[in-house]
Amino acid sequence: MIVDDHHLVRQGLRQLLEREFDIRVVAEVADGQDAVDTAGRIRPDVVVMDVEIPGINGIEATEIIRTEHPEIQVVMLSMHSDPVLIRQAFERGAKGYVLKKSIGAELIKAIHTVCRGVTYHSHSLAQAEQVIDQQTRSTTPQLTLREHEVLRLIAAGNTNQRIAERLSISIKTVEIHRSNLMSKLGTHSLSNLIRTAIRLGLVEL
Repeated sequence: MIVDDHHLVRQGLRQLLEREFDIRVVAEVADGQDAVDTAGRIRPDVVVMDVEIPGINGIEATEIIRTEHPEIQVVMLSMHSDPVLIRQAFERGAKGYVLKKSIGAELIKAIHTVCRGVTYHSHSLAQAEQVIDQQTRSTTPQLTLREHEVLRLIAAGNTNQRIAERLSISIKTVEIHRSNLMSKLGTHSLSNLIRTAIRLGLVEL
């Protein structure tokens, strides 16, 4: 299944992948929520997921898909080689990470690799991987899926009441998650919480 919000990109990827005798594209979707819903419905072997898509971003969608359907492998596509972003992708369940500038034979190789249960990333990310292992493992806090959801909604300007309604949880539970987030990110104010989360790549502007 191909996930990208640009129609021409999806068509190009479909043409590239379907040249292979052992690859069949079973669906194309344009946003994160549709990716989650469609993956759950048709259960593709592999999802080729763009990082930057509308609604639920690619990394969040990957985490949901892999949590609900661990048999589905996800290969991330991105223009970015930022170590924190790469670490997040793999920590949330991605099995492959390919830079868009490397799309071609490398994407096909990535799909074949993750189907064997082996992790794959672009060769050009080798240096970034060293940085990840040396730096971000110790500096990026480990958040639960619910904490990520609460953090994203806080950063979007939602009140505790609105967050509780959106996630169908109590305001008290929201307050507990917010307190835990401040503790994990080492901050004592809402503004610093958001700034720290952005700096660590946990939420996007």
